[in-house]
Amino acid sequence: MMSTRVLLFFCLFGQILAKESPDVECLVINLESLRCMWNLQGTPQVNYTFYSRSRNLGGTICAEYLSENGTRIGCTLPYITQQRFDSFYTKLWDGNKADPPLDRVPEVKHDLKGKVKLNPPTNLTVMNGSDLNLWFYWNQTITYCVESEVRIRKNNNSWEVSPIYSGPQSYCQNLPSSTARYELQVRIRFNNFCGQSEFWSDWSDPVVWGFNNTTVSNIKNEAMPVWTAVLYVVSAITLILLVVILLHNERIKIILIPPLPKPALNSPDVEDWFHFSKGLIKERFNTNFNERACTVREYQPVSRSDSNGSDSSRLTTTTDQTDCSIPITVNEPEDTSAPFYTTVIGSEEEQQVSV
Repeated sequence: MMSTRVLLFFCLFGQILAKESPDVECLVINLESLRCMWNLQGTPQVNYTFYSRSRNLGGTICAEYLSENGTRIGCTLPYITQQRFDSFYTKLWDGNKADPPLDRVPEVKHDLKGKVKLNPPTNLTVMNGSDLNLWFYWNQTITYCVESEVRIRKNNNSWEVSPIYSGPQSYCQNLPSSTARYELQVRIRFNNFCGQSEFWSDWSDPVVWGFNNTTVSNIKNEAMPVWTAVLYVVSAITLILLVVILLHNERIKIILIPPLPKPALNSPDVEDWFHFSKGLIKERFNTNFNERACTVREYQPVSRSDSNGSDSSRLTTTTDQTDCSIPITVNEPEDTSAPFYTTVIGSEEEQQVSV
């Protein structure tokens, strides 16, 4: 009775200490191979034996293991047409005596329909179309039941992802700027019509269309060369030293930056302000001249009668009462051709008119 209890205790203790088999994840690679991995929680410490079976492929032990540091972490199997629509079963067995035999290890069922990962597109090219748009083209190994997703960025800005579409292997950028740089990448997967996959392919290598309308592939950002940084530092130091020398050495400062003459605005002679000849300035600014003044008085009306006319007819005339110091010659003939002229009346005539 005692021995039975001890045996039961060791059996239960052995089950507790026994390690559970790691999870297995299977993925169909481009409909060419089937890859199952069990290192998702880390590299296992036991070299497991991988067993699998399906409807079209009977039970078999892995023939091609994937290893890491001498430890098995995965298995690669051939893919059979339409195998992803069938149920797929796997199990791991470490072969230790403590573990049950292979036929008693539980199986794990896998649904491969959504576990397909296609290869990324290749041979991306770009060209200017006759419609003034920018056209991108690429190649892919599988062309049916495939949807594409494009991401593009302009002048190294953030990526802009286009809507998912199922169609030709091309993308159109409407009316691109001739001074901008465009970079484009593509990825693909199966669409709903053929059992949509959960996994996108990796992004393709970028294709670039730039300022000079050339195409460049596999663009990588390069760091600034060391000699360029050294050149910047030396130039800055040289500039600082030059400023210090100019501030402390007056002779070099005068040679490099000659001073400008300051005009003397308080010169007593106005001739120094202008670049005119002295004779011209004296003629322009000569104020030594005299002018005679004359007294101006108002015009007074003077009446006179015409001896040949009637007594009631009287004519009225005006006399110039201006008394100027400039002598006026009485006998000088008058210029009657001028539109306006003045008649000068002598003193005798003035007395006769006044009578």
